Amino acid sequence: MLNRKTSLLLLVAFLSLNYLTAFAVKNTNLPRADSLLNSIFSLYNVEKRGLLLETYPINPNQKVTYLADEGAQQKGQEVSFLWPYSGMLSGCVSLYKTTGDKKYKGILENRILPGLEQYWDKKRIPECYQSYPVFNGQSDRFYDDNDWIAIDFINLYALTKNKKYLDKAIQLQKYIYSGWSEELGGGIFWCEQKKHSKNTCSNAPAAVLCIKIYKQTLDKKYLDLAKKTYQWTKENLCDPSDYVYWDSKSLKGNIAKEKYTYNSGQMIQAGVLLYKATREKKYLIDAQRTAQGTFNYFMQTRKTVLGEMKFYNNSPWFNVILFRGLKDLYEVDHNRTYIQAMADNAEYAWKYTRDVNGLLGSDWSGNKKDKFKWLLDNACMIELYSELSSIN
Repeated sequence: MLNRKTSLLLLVAFLSLNYLTAFAVKNTNLPRADSLLNSIFSLYNVEKRGLLLETYPINPNQKVTYLADEGAQQKGQEVSFLWPYSGMLSGCVSLYKTTGDKKYKGILENRILPGLEQYWDKKRIPECYQSYPVFNGQSDRFYDDNDWIAIDFINLYALTKNKKYLDKAIQLQKYIYSGWSEELGGGIFWCEQKKHSKNTCSNAPAAVLCIKIYKQTLDKKYLDLAKKTYQWTKENLCDPSDYVYWDSKSLKGNIAKEKYTYNSGQMIQAGVLLYKATREKKYLIDAQRTAQGTFNYFMQTRKTVLGEMKFYNNSPWFNVILFRGLKDLYEVDHNRTYIQAMADNAEYAWKYTRDVNGLLGSDWSGNKKDKFKWLLDNACMIELYSELSSIN
């Protein structure tokens, strides 16, 4: 039998090894994020426009399935739509936050933000970002697209205290809430030009945005609006059986009951932020219930080269938006279960599913192979690896 001293030494060695393993993984994530950033600029670059491709390599039969006109083909599509491009903004803001390295601030100011302004529509009031660059004429404007970008701007303001970023976030917030109506008792539409439904993806991030603006300005109107938006979304789009969020509600009152990780993720984040702002525990309880429900609903077993493993069964960007909520929740309740599962998924994806160019596909398990790698599937991973690097 081992004596007590030997047993203690073995225990210390075991704990040290596990700590060093976790530390090593943590410290590989920043180089991964930076590597992806550089690969995207190299492979997806459209030098003529200062923008990026939708896919690499270019898909000659590209059909865009995420717009109001589903399956439409953008005539003469030279560059990506706004949504994939916005993933680069999120990734660079995160890298600047986690590293403090001014090179990422330089990339934002000299590359990402000038490109973003090519989507800015000045002709329709209120002004906002449209779904495709203005050099091609007018395109649909989506409230959720502007949600994600406004959140990045308020995050960038929190880092830099440059008022122009706060002003942009507030300008976009006003645009987003121009999409609120009292039909269905409230809520924000999805698409300005096709006001057919009110979606979790336009309302939940609007609540997050308002809380973040409140935190920076202490203007109570934003906190009140966040509460109002959160409550409408919870009452209309939360599945009471598992606290996971449905997709949308039509003006006829019909609920589209598809479930996506990002919708629940934004309500988790909104709940945590409201709890921190108000200390009302109901918001934290909501967030914890939805995190558990989301874990139960989306974690599915897949075959891998290492044997069976569970993955969040949704698209990479959807999962990364979920991670925003899970990370904020972890920082409050210290339950590592959900973020550890996401970290394990990201670790496997990096080690076993990248292609010869170092790009990732839409399936972290690697069972589905994508010939054309979507910009958003890779851009979002810059944010994920960056954020994973900062978890203790």
